[in-house]
Parts: sequence; structure tokens; C-alpha cells
Amino acid sequence: MLRELRNATKIPELKAKLIFTLLMLIVCRIGGFIPVPGINGDLAVSFFKQATGGGQNLFQLVDIFSGGAFSQMTVIALGVVPYISGSIIMQLLVALWPSLQREVRENPEQGKRKINKYTRVLTLVLSFLQAGLFAKYALQMNLARPGIIAGELLDVQILGTPWLFFLVTIATMTTGTVFLMWVGEQITERGIGNGMSLIISLGILSQIPSALGLIVQQLNLNSQEPGQMNFSTVLVLGAVFVLVTIGTIMIIQGHRRIPLQYARRIIGRRETQGGSSYIPLKVNYAGVIPVIFASSLLMFPATLGTFVGTGNFLGEMAAWISPGSTLNLILFVMLIIFFTYFWTATQFRPDQIASDMKKNGAFIPGIRQGKPTQDYLESTMNRITLLGALFLAMIAILPNLIGRVLSVPQTISYFFGGTALLILVGVVLDTMKQVESHLLMKRYDGFLKSGRVRGR
Repeated sequence: MLRELRNATKIPELKAKLIFTLLMLIVCRIGGFIPVPGINGDLAVSFFKQATGGGQNLFQLVDIFSGGAFSQMTVIALGVVPYISGSIIMQLLVALWPSLQREVRENPEQGKRKINKYTRVLTLVLSFLQAGLFAKYALQMNLARPGIIAGELLDVQILGTPWLFFLVTIATMTTGTVFLMWVGEQITERGIGNGMSLIISLGILSQIPSALGLIVQQLNLNSQEPGQMNFSTVLVLGAVFVLVTIGTIMIIQGHRRIPLQYARRIIGRRETQGGSSYIPLKVNYAGVIPVIFASSLLMFPATLGTFVGTGNFLGEMAAWISPGSTLNLILFVMLIIFFTYFWTATQFRPDQIASDMKKNGAFIPGIRQGKPTQDYLESTMNRITLLGALFLAMIAILPNLIGRVLSVPQTISYFFGGTALLILVGVVLDTMKQVESHLLMKRYDGFLKSGRVRGR
């Protein structure tokens, strides 16, 4: 591993991409410590910890995704959740908008630019709405703990509404989300790739020390009294961590090989057989995108309902689908399965594969070329996608179930498996593939040297 990393630094282009990505991620972390003007970050954090109380709370989940920026009310408190929500909406619109779908198929570059443009507009709108609700929530916090918001911002009012505070908060947080969106796009284009996923992973990684500190606190090692957790519980969580990591690698890397054969060709005066190969159909074609989409989609309505407060429909809905509830787990599983199929259907093109096979004289043994090949590939992908989606959902909710049985706080169980670990492992694997592709192009051995011996 160390030798491969040294080889990566020898390639100027790859070295520049890695340095650029690292600098952009550092800038993101700096933004997580800059509070909104007029907000006392220390008081906000103390109130947040008192309000959550270490239980299963929606705000803890949002805070983990933002890398602790939510509890400190910083300029990037919203994180990239509005961008992910906008991406989900655009993916659904592409599937339901025939003219846009046709444009994407006929002119991919122009269609991609149009989709990116609409996604940015949706991100701006969603950031504006969520920042306004966040400002309302901050006012409620200030009533319970005076001093969180500076009095100068609250003194400027119109019809009893502190419009200056709303204006500053909405403008700052919306700008922070747009900045994160820009950083993610820059990392994707000029860096190592997977910009938004890397930003989410950075936020998750930044919260791991807090989770480890909470484990030590729960063990109560400085006292003779038994703690809320014991070493057997930690061992179980460690075993779950290893199993989820192995399972995630297997489900992301696993594929089914569809054998191919080539028709005989006449080259000069010689008749040659094209040989045989295979089409690797990935068991989980969508990777960790369904988990990210499902988590963000569940966060969005629940966050809105929590900000609005109790005594209304949104508030009751937020209580129903709060993290750790049975309804939340059921919806989480259903959304993972839906987005796995949805992403696979939009990205996997069996018609294009069948057409390319026919042009190159390739065929699947026992399957005729053209439409029968397309139908066979589509039905095969649907079957293996179901298995991949169910396995992905099982890995995502397993730590939550174990945490409920062992009475482990959500903050701890979230890191030792489930959504956070799925995202981290998936992003690490994708990043390694990006680096490895650059190494192989420059005739260097990649990270997975032992697994590539047969292919050389």
C-alpha cells in the first residue's frame, strides 16, 4: 500500500489531483467552525447536547452528515443535503420528462449540462427554505437558552419578526451550501472525483473521535461503578463493524459473469475464432448511492417537521419517522430498494450493450442477438439487483437493530455499522479505483496487485 502511494506521488497529474482534493476538503472543514454571524456557537452546542440527551434523535443524524456543523450553527450547517435532495428530484424528473430524457440520450453532454443547471437551481431553492426553517428553530433555542443569538440582530424587527436575523441566517447558510456544491463539483472535475461523496465522508470521519469518546464515557473506566456499556457490548459492536465492512466490500465488488462468444471471422485467407469473454454485471450497480439518497430523503421531511414544531401534521410526521423508530427502518429499507432499482434502470443500458455486441459479432450462448439479448440482460440484471438491494438494506439496518437490542446510543451504533460505514467503505473503494486507474495508465501496479495477476 505504501509503495503504491509513493508511486501516486511520482505522477505529476495524479499528485496535483490529490493535493487539490486535500486542499478543498480542508477548506470544507474550516467552514464547519465558522458560525453564522450573531450566533454563539458554544452555547448552541451545549444546548444541542442537552436537547438530544444521547438518545436517538433526528438532529444527531443531521449533525453527523454535516460533520458537527449543524450543532454549532455554522455557515455550512445544512451540508450537502439540499444538493442531494435536488439530485433526487432531477433524477425522477429525467425519468418522467420524455423530452429531457430524449435530449440526454441524443446529446449526453448538453443533457448533462442542463441537468446540472436545474440541480443547482433546486439546490438554491431547497437551501433557502431549509435555512429559513433553521432560523426559526434557532429562535426557539434562544427562548430556551437566551444568549445564543446576539441581541443586536433580534432588536431589528418588523411586525414582531426579527427580519435582520432571518436575512443574515438565510443568506449565510444558503451561500455555505452553494459553496459546498461548488467545491464538490471542483473535486469531481479537477480532483480525484466523487466530490459530494468525499464531502459527506469527511463529515462522517470528523465525528468518529466524538463517538470513541462517548464509548469511553459509557464504559465509565474512571469509576468503580458499572457503566452504561460493558466490554462485551464493545466486542459485539467491533464484530458488527468487521462484518459490515466485509459485506459492503463484497456487495460493491461482486458481479455475475455473462459468457460471450464471437462469430468466426475471415481475416485475409484465414478463418479465425474471435474467442470468448464475459460481461460483468455488478450485483450492486448503484454502489452506495441508494443509501445516501434514502438517508437524505428521510432527513428532509423529518427535519422540516421538527423545525415547524409539534401540534401539526408535519410535527407528528417527524415523530413517526424519527431515527430508530420502526416506521423509519421500514421506509429506509423500501427507499434503498427503490433507489437501487431506479439508479440501475437509469444508468444500465441493455439496449446499448446488445447493439454493441451485434456490431462486434458477439453473442451470448443460447441467446439470439438483438432484442432477445436485451431482454436477457435486463431480466438478469433485475434478478441480481433484487439480491443486491436486499443485502444492502440488511447491512444498513443491522447495526440499528443490534444497537436497539444492546441499548447502545444511536451516535455509537451509527459509526460501527450501517449508513455511515456503508458510505465510508463505498467512497474509499471508489477513490481507490480512481487512483488505481491513473497508476495503471502510467504502467504502475495498482492497489489490488494480487487480484490482478491473472489479468496481466
